[in-house]
Amino acid sequence: MADTLKDIPEFFETEIGESISARTDALGTFKAHGTFRELGPPDLCHIIKANSKPGLKELGSYHYVSGVDASSSATLAAYLNSLTYSLDDTQSWFSKSNAWRIRSGIYCCFNAFSRVDVRVEVKIPGGVESYYVDYVFVRHEATAAIWQETYLSAVLRAILYSDDSYYRLAGYRKMDPITSLSFEARFLEAVEALFWRGWQLGSNPEIQTATTVHNHLTSGVMKYFGDSFRYGPAIELYEKLQKKDPEVGALLAQSYLGQNEEIKAVKILNENLKLAPMSYPLLHVQVDFLQFEMALKLAKFAVNTTPSEFLTWAKLTEVYIDLEDYKNALLTLNSCPMFTYSERDMHRMPAPMRTHLPIKVDIMNSGIMEEDAAGRENEADPNLARLPAPALHGTFAKAYALLTRLASKIGWDDLLKCRSYVFVMEEEYRMQKAKEDTQKSSTSVNDQEPESSTEDKTSVHQDETVEKDDDASAKKEEQEDSKEKESDELNDQMNSVDLNDDGEDDEGTAPVEVHHTPLVRPEQVAEDKSKSENAGTKAEEESTPNPSDGVNFSFNNKRLCERWLDNLFMVLYEDLRIYTFWRTESAHYRAQQMPYRKTGTEWELLGDLALRLWHENEAREAYEQCLDHKFSAKAWMKLLEIYVTESNVQRALLAAVKLTVYHERWYHEIVYPSEIARNLNILIRREGLSKMQNMLTSMNLPRPVQILMTQYFDFAELFKVEGYEF
Repeated sequence: MADTLKDIPEFFETEIGESISARTDALGTFKAHGTFRELGPPDLCHIIKANSKPGLKELGSYHYVSGVDASSSATLAAYLNSLTYSLDDTQSWFSKSNAWRIRSGIYCCFNAFSRVDVRVEVKIPGGVESYYVDYVFVRHEATAAIWQETYLSAVLRAILYSDDSYYRLAGYRKMDPITSLSFEARFLEAVEALFWRGWQLGSNPEIQTATTVHNHLTSGVMKYFGDSFRYGPAIELYEKLQKKDPEVGALLAQSYLGQNEEIKAVKILNENLKLAPMSYPLLHVQVDFLQFEMALKLAKFAVNTTPSEFLTWAKLTEVYIDLEDYKNALLTLNSCPMFTYSERDMHRMPAPMRTHLPIKVDIMNSGIMEEDAAGRENEADPNLARLPAPALHGTFAKAYALLTRLASKIGWDDLLKCRSYVFVMEEEYRMQKAKEDTQKSSTSVNDQEPESSTEDKTSVHQDETVEKDDDASAKKEEQEDSKEKESDELNDQMNSVDLNDDGEDDEGTAPVEVHHTPLVRPEQVAEDKSKSENAGTKAEEESTPNPSDGVNFSFNNKRLCERWLDNLFMVLYEDLRIYTFWRTESAHYRAQQMPYRKTGTEWELLGDLALRLWHENEAREAYEQCLDHKFSAKAWMKLLEIYVTESNVQRALLAAVKLTVYHERWYHEIVYPSEIARNLNILIRREGLSKMQNMLTSMNLPRPVQILMTQYFDFAELFKVEGYEF
């Protein structure tokens, strides 16, 4: 006598309805239009099962789901009703006695526009009731406008969070939000109707203020059409909308560029910039299209028009890096306004009484499914596992990516020189402070002393000069001792290892310039992580004196480093330290012809580390080593992207197969949009659909897996992804 659904996850409640109550209680946290930034929690499907046998209690269970058509109460009721067929053939609600049946169900879908929870209650057999609950727990009748908002909210969640690691929840069933051309047309109709309210949905964490161009609605549209490289429907939509607001021309021009129609894009930018010359989205599209000095002027103008946005400063930093103006790049990065990262909307659930996470029989018997490894392969060196960089989010993660890119261009040593050239160093600050204190003390003494002869004043002045010289000499000796001690500590820890070892692949060029100077500890930051009361000033670089000039140094010639950037230098130092140790140790073992052993988790973390530091060859090596020890969905996903970049079609297809089977096991039934589909679409554009289909056939996959993989190519053919004709 089974009480579970077939192939569908379930969390069983201790008390019936506790999951619905928990969701209702959390609605207040999503209410304020001025503070929210996300699209709301995943859809919740709750069912109650009853047994005809007397004495058996009813059971309540739930699961998360996305991609269900939420355009009306009928479509949500249809999903609830479909669950009755997921019971065993002998256990549907109309079956014989002593069998479980679904008595009722509630489907909850969050409306991100009006910030209410739309619910459909179904009683089997019986009727359907639909309503929505606001943040004060009051029921209201769901109108046609509410249903349209709810539908678009559900589709956007399915699109934007299809591969989101934050929502990689156990028991989260993901389905295709758009399965046909008619569904796509309905999606575009809803987008057009609600486009001007898109700012209400919030935006990505690196954007402070959501606008009609930068918000979750436009991000969803661009991701959906961009991942398949077919911008035609998006172009038609934006051509209508730009008539009302020229800033929409940024999206239109971006779509034309994605479709390789540069002339049309330039015309659109020209026309709309005349109407909205202060629009930074329009300027940024032009910056991405142009290069070098022309892009620099536009990027500077975008900063002047919108100085409060992180995006404008980040774009200017990128341009400076491309122009190899590294000092100004560092100064601009220091000027970026940073925002607090907003966590994704989610509500806590009571601990379930038990959990049911079934595996489909076809997947289990395919011979391709690999479970996550257990035991020692999941262990990792604490120094590697506790690196701070993976914990960065939002603007801080973006700023760190810019800093690592800068380091990859010029190397750690030159980055430190650049840093000391444009920012006030701790020793310089102390010297300036000592100078000011001495001047104040001297002024105070001169104000209090009586008038005296010229000879007495000369004598006093000479004494003060001697004292200053003695102080300067003592400080200089103290500074030299400190540097010697620091150098000794560095030699003990790092053994003067180069950042780039000689074990690099001869086939590819590393993304970092080769430097033959040893890794040097960051002079001021490494010694004191909590130092610096620094407050940054946003200004252009001026000529700076040599720091060795000592007390002749002027604060007017340098900038104070922001505390967050100071901390990012420490994060970068830790990454480089571990990376250097890894490459040196690996080279040593290779020279000694000894096996270099790490656990699967350690190899995965080293792959992430290499990618952060722009070492793609080393990252690929680490991820492949990881897969020799254990299964890792992250490693396969990163390798899929690398193989696609290298046009290694056979290996890319293998990675796609492994990931598809893994996702199917964990109820990620979504074909598009997904990272797998996006990468396969790149190969279809490059190689052609027929070649990809033939290569898949040649892999002789088990029939169930072959069917799963064919779905990606069926989508490409149905929606006419570029390359589907050959």
